[in-house]
Amino acid sequence: MTHVIILAGGKGKRLNSEHEGPKVLRKVGGKPIILRILENIRPICSDPTIIVGFEGQKVIDATGDRYRYVWQADQLGTGHAALQARPYLMNEPFANIVVIPGDAPFVSADMLRKLIAARERKNAAVALATAQPADFSGPHHIFWGFGRVIRAANGTVARITELKDATEAEREIREVNCGYYCFRPTWLWEHLDRLDNQNAASEFYLTDVVGLAVQGRESVVAVPIEHIEEGFGVNTPEELETANDHLVHRRRKPAAHH
Repeated sequence: MTHVIILAGGKGKRLNSEHEGPKVLRKVGGKPIILRILENIRPICSDPTIIVGFEGQKVIDATGDRYRYVWQADQLGTGHAALQARPYLMNEPFANIVVIPGDAPFVSADMLRKLIAARERKNAAVALATAQPADFSGPHHIFWGFGRVIRAANGTVARITELKDATEAEREIREVNCGYYCFRPTWLWEHLDRLDNQNAASEFYLTDVVGLAVQGRESVVAVPIEHIEEGFGVNTPEELETANDHLVHRRRKPAAHH
């Protein structure tokens, strides 16, 4: 059984959401992002845990108060957000814990199934979804702010480096972390409070668990997303526009004739 945690507690400062409510309630195609996500992941998990923080009651109201909600009183990073769910979920008999961001309108059940299958095949501590855009221009500029996937000499994933902490050379890497993870639950709960905030943002990054897994000689699996838009995140007004443009383009696409 798989359980999904949606990280929906952030302010969305770069989206100017402080004046317009929580970031996850911004609309793509006329529908709040969080409602799109809930719809998309329903085949995987119909009762996810939603981490709420900034104006969290609005998120609870918008989602009909019908899910599990966990409050993150202080927004101290994605790792800290996931840690808030531990007391509520650590004794549940889940086979997988999937963690996704609340600003990903095109996350799909198919992609999450691949992530789950990849983790289970190797009994990996973590499987993560990656994207490899051709460049960071046009709509693919969305991926510029994503963490870079750093590979070891043998090609395995060594760690994820967030953009703020990346060197100039690391910033040139085009393989990026989409922020979707599937964890072996017992491993996750044991390692979340080993994260530190010694980084440019002074936050507890969930991405750092990848490095912890590698250090512990655990298996880490990277799963490339099939459709580039599945990795879209919405952090700025420009990215919100890109996501809306993508939907408009998709609706206009003529049906294939056989």
